[in-house]
Parts: sequence; structure tokens; C-alpha cells
Amino acid sequence: MPAFYLTLIAVLLAGFGARDQLIVAGLSLRQGRRPAVLVVALLTCIATAALAAWAAALMLERLPPPARTIFAAIALALAGLESMILAPRRDLREPTNSLGALALVLLAGQLTDAARFLVFGMGVGLAAPSTAGVAGALGGIVLATFAWRCPELLGAPAARWTRRVTGTVLVLAALAMGMRQIGIL
Repeated sequence: MPAFYLTLIAVLLAGFGARDQLIVAGLSLRQGRRPAVLVVALLTCIATAALAAWAAALMLERLPPPARTIFAAIALALAGLESMILAPRRDLREPTNSLGALALVLLAGQLTDAARFLVFGMGVGLAAPSTAGVAGALGGIVLATFAWRCPELLGAPAARWTRRVTGTVLVLAALAMGMRQIGIL
């Protein structure tokens, strides 16, 4: 169960204010809370978490146990750096209102975002890809639902600062994890 809780917390931290959340929030502000937008967002969260868990299962076979922890620390650090440095664009435009286009944009963004990379890294590092995948899907569902339900909160300056602070926390956790594995701590 630690793999589930740690992955869920990491995904919630790294995914707050991310690109996919801002896309869903922006559409909810402009178009109203269309249930179809939420359904598409939830399905893409589940699909990308499942893909990350599958990739983690493949990688798990190839890495020896000491390298797995280092791999998880690197995943945490990269997710934290993305949260601190890369700021998603706020006001994305959706000219077509197409659910298919939304699904493609969300899939492309989620395949390369910090939250799904954390599912991959934590699945390998904690040797529990399926558990990490379920936690990542649940975290993505919570984040997408929050963006759809409360889109006005994600545009506030406090949301950007929260994203940077959580990125710092993830980087510090990665440093502690890596140093502990190497034997420095």
C-alpha cells in the first residue's frame, strides 16, 4: 500500500496547475461545465496512467533493485523541476469545441507531463507498477474533476505559487531519496 499512497500524493502535487488541468479549467470557464469534457478528461487520465504503469512493468524487469530507487528519485526530481520551471499557458483557445481534438490534446500533454512520469518512476522505484497506475489514474481523476468543477481557482496567482512550492518539495524529496540510497544520509 505505500506505493499507492506515495504515488497518489506525488501525482496530486505534480499535477496541480498542470497543462491538462488548465485546459479543462479553461474550457469549463468558456463553455460551461459540459459533462462530455469531464468524461474525456477522465478517460485520458485513466489511459495515460495505464500506459505509464505498463511502461513501468517493462522497465522493472530490466533494472536491478538498487537502480530502481535511484530511478524513482530521478522521476521525482524531474517532476519537481517541471513544476517549478515550466509554467503552462493560461488561456488556451479551443476553436472547434471538438471532443476528439480535446482528447488528442489531453493525451499528448499527459503523455509528457510530470504526473504520468511519476507514475512510471514510482511504479519502477517501488516495484509496484499496477498499484502506481491505479494511484496515478485516481490522482488524475481528482485533478481533472477539480479543474472542471472549480476552474476559477486555477487562474489565481496562488495556484501558480502552489505549483512552484510543490515542485520544490518534490525536488527535496528526490534529493533525500537519492542521498539515502547512495548512503550519504
